[in-house]
Amino acid sequence: MSKDIRIKRGLNIKLKGAADKILATFDPSGVYAIKPNDFKGINPKLVVKEGDEILAGQPIMFDKNMESVKFCSPVSGEVTEIVRGAKRKLLEIRILPDKNLKYVHFQTHSPSDLSRESIIQTLLDSGLWPFLRQRPYAVIANPKDTPKSIHISCFDTNPLAPDVDFTLHGLEQEFNIGLEALKKLTEGKIHLNVDGSTNPDKAFTEAKGVQINRFRGPHPAGNVGVQIHYIDPLNKGETVWYLYPQDVVCMGRLFATGKADFTRIIALTGNEFIKPRYVRTLPGAQVKPFLKGNLKEGKIRVISGNVLTGTTIGKEGFLGFYDKQITTISEGDQPEFFGWLLPDPKKFSNSRTMLSWLQPNKEYVLDTGMHGEERAFVVTEEYEKVFPFDIYPVQLLKAMLAEDIDRMEQLGIYEVAEEDFALCEVVCTSKLPVQSIVKEGLELVRKELS
Repeated sequence: MSKDIRIKRGLNIKLKGAADKILATFDPSGVYAIKPNDFKGINPKLVVKEGDEILAGQPIMFDKNMESVKFCSPVSGEVTEIVRGAKRKLLEIRILPDKNLKYVHFQTHSPSDLSRESIIQTLLDSGLWPFLRQRPYAVIANPKDTPKSIHISCFDTNPLAPDVDFTLHGLEQEFNIGLEALKKLTEGKIHLNVDGSTNPDKAFTEAKGVQINRFRGPHPAGNVGVQIHYIDPLNKGETVWYLYPQDVVCMGRLFATGKADFTRIIALTGNEFIKPRYVRTLPGAQVKPFLKGNLKEGKIRVISGNVLTGTTIGKEGFLGFYDKQITTISEGDQPEFFGWLLPDPKKFSNSRTMLSWLQPNKEYVLDTGMHGEERAFVVTEEYEKVFPFDIYPVQLLKAMLAEDIDRMEQLGIYEVAEEDFALCEVVCTSKLPVQSIVKEGLELVRKELS
């Protein structure tokens, strides 16, 4: 039975620079990079070396903790560079692509004719398995587990997030084939969580054998963690898997064509783009072609992902494996006259220290400035205004800082991930790196209890 859920606590940060619904054409990336840091919790082991010729869908590394989980190249070409950091930590595997991509070919099957084991093995061999992640911990799902359900968040409420209906238009067939494969992976339900304030794409509304849940409310209503919390709350020892619509399309394409085609549509967003729009590309693509001639003057930060949870990559960086947008924002490194004391109508705040509360629908041009420095962790009740979980966020963060695992369990550590605390970091009076604290807390629990 479908559910209709209204989220009351949260915050929409309205920025200028949303992508126009135009699918633009750019020069293809001259180099691609797979970054192990995109995959939380893995211990990577290379299976290629510099100079190797590889095919799209061919493994380039695997996880030593789960050796069946392979990470495959999105393109065919030559491995040109293995980039390592301190203590020889593996940072990037760079690949010079062929002009015409050549693929590893897998057998085409209707997922309904395959066993659960065959579907899992195909996803593992093709490198598509990492799209499946799990709560708790927000790490790649263990293929040996059976989740109690699978959730697909079919809308995004992050600032300047791409329109999921637009990126999925015309891909209904591949999406439904992917759903058929996912149904074999769980004895529970497949949950399609859609935006209840709009008319979702027919790929979602006409999907069969799934439960459609409608969510209404401010960000983070589109976060899959919030959706799981209200529909399928986690207890210790349980797992829920999740992924996103374009990931499902890739899986459907694999079973329909026999190719591990990672192609996706991403949004170029942010006020610093001259022409923010959509583009078809592959994970790991260098962002340089998208920025050339399309950026304004000044000091600009380029982010793979959104402004709340994305990663700074610079103008020569590479698109993250899971990211569906590239965001540009001005660097906030200029001194301000009177700082926060001046009631500037161009500034945004969740409190009434600024005038933004008088203009709730105004779009803002913000920068990266912190407007303060880290200070004592004090209770202000600001977190509770934007954190829609039935969890005490301040107490949970303090348990993480104290590395008190028992207390973390009692306060709901299994239901959250870093992205769920992104708004807490925005409104934090103490200017704490909240998401980093959550990440370290989750990693501690995972290592101690897994």
